[in-house]
Amino acid sequence: MVKNAKIPLLYQVIVLLMSGIFLFAGSAFVFAGDVVKIGLDYPETGTYAKQGLDEKRAADLAAEEINAAGGIMGKKIQLIYRNDQSNPKVAKENATELFDKEGVPMVFGGSSSAVAIAHEKVALAKNKLTFGTLTYATATTGEEGNRHMFRASYDSYFAAHVLADYMNKNFAGKKYFYITSDYIWGWTTEDAIRKFTNTTDKAANAAVLTKLGAPDFKDALNAAKESGAQVLILSLFGHDMEVGMKEAFELGLKKTMQIVVPNLTLDMAAGAGPEAMEGVIGAIDWDWQIPSKYNYPKGIAFVNKFEEKYKTYPDEPGAAAYVILYQYKDAVERAKTFDTKAVIQALEGYKYTGLKDDQYWRPWDHQSVQTVYAVKCKPAAEVKGSKYQEDYFEIINTMKGDDAAIGQKEWTDIRAKVGVPAVLEEAK
Repeated sequence: MVKNAKIPLLYQVIVLLMSGIFLFAGSAFVFAGDVVKIGLDYPETGTYAKQGLDEKRAADLAAEEINAAGGIMGKKIQLIYRNDQSNPKVAKENATELFDKEGVPMVFGGSSSAVAIAHEKVALAKNKLTFGTLTYATATTGEEGNRHMFRASYDSYFAAHVLADYMNKNFAGKKYFYITSDYIWGWTTEDAIRKFTNTTDKAANAAVLTKLGAPDFKDALNAAKESGAQVLILSLFGHDMEVGMKEAFELGLKKTMQIVVPNLTLDMAAGAGPEAMEGVIGAIDWDWQIPSKYNYPKGIAFVNKFEEKYKTYPDEPGAAAYVILYQYKDAVERAKTFDTKAVIQALEGYKYTGLKDDQYWRPWDHQSVQTVYAVKCKPAAEVKGSKYQEDYFEIINTMKGDDAAIGQKEWTDIRAKVGVPAVLEEAK
C-alpha cells in the first residue's frame, strides 16, 4: 500500500511541473501575441549606408509613434534589423531568414533596386509582403513586379519625365553623355532619359558603364570631357555619386557641361558638398522643405519630430520608410487581419496622404503614384549659410504622378516582351 501510494504522489508532482511549464509557455505566448515583428533590411554599411541610416532613423520614429498610440491592432511593432549591404544575394538571405525564422509578415528597406527585386521574389515565394523603399529601376514594379511588392518611392520613369520636361525646353539639340551605374537601376534610368530627351542615338550621345562602389570615376569623366557633350547625365547613386561629383568639379566639367543627377537625395548633395553641387539638376519625390513650402501638415510634423530627435533634417529615404510603416498599419487595420492577401487587397487602389499631397497605390502595378519634382542645387554660399548646411534644392519643375508615371499599355507591352503576364503574379 505504501509503495502504491507513492505513485499518485509522483504523478501529482509531474502534473504540477508540467502545469507550470504550460503556464510559463502560455505567458510567453501571450507576450509574443502582443508584438508584431517587422523586418527592416537596409544598407547599414557600403555605398548606400547614408540612405540606410536615414531609413532606420525614420522607421524607428514611426514605430515609436505607432506603439505609443496602441500599435497595430493592439500589437506593438518590434523592428528586426538586417544589413542588406546593397547586395541582392545578402538581401535574399536576409528576407528568407526574416520571413522563416523571425516570422515577420512584412519586410521593407533597402536603397538598391537589385535588393528590392530580391525582396519581392522571396515575398512571392513565402506568401508575404514587401515594400520597395528606395528603388528607382522601372523593372521593380515593371517586368519584375509581382502582387507581393508595393513601391513607395517614385521610379526612373517619373524622374526622366519631369527632368525631360525641363531639359527639352533648355537644352534641346544639345549633345549628351551618359555615365551609368552598371546594374538594373542605371540601365533603366539611362533608357528612360534617352527616350524622353530624344538622345537614343548612342553613337552621337555616348555612354560609359561604371561598377557599383568603384574607387573613382576619372576615366569615365575624362571620356565625357573629351566627347564635347554639353549635358552629362551622371547616373550614380549614394557614395558613388558623391565621389563622381567631386571629381567632376575638380576636372572642371561644370564649366562646359550641365550635369544632371537623375535621382538625387539630400544626403548625396551634402556628401558631395555645396561647391561641387552648385547648379546641378536632379529629380526628387520629397525634400524636407516641401511640406512647409506647400503647407502639408503631416510632413511638417514629421520634419519637426525628426529634427528634434536626430538634430538633422530627414531625407527622401527616411520619408519613404516612415510612410510605409503607417501605410502597413492602416492596411492591416482596414483588413482587420495580418493575412497577406487581405492586406494586399486593402492596399490596392487606396488613396492616402503621406508627407505631401495625395498619393495612391496603383492596383495593376503597385506603384505609389505621386507628385515629383525637378530641382536645381542652390549657390554654394546660400547652402553654407543655411541651418545644418542642408538647404540645397530649388524646385524648377513639378509634375503630377499620373502625368509622370508609365501608362498601363506601355507597362503591359514591356512585360509581354519578356514573357511576363499582364496581371501581377501572386502566391498560390
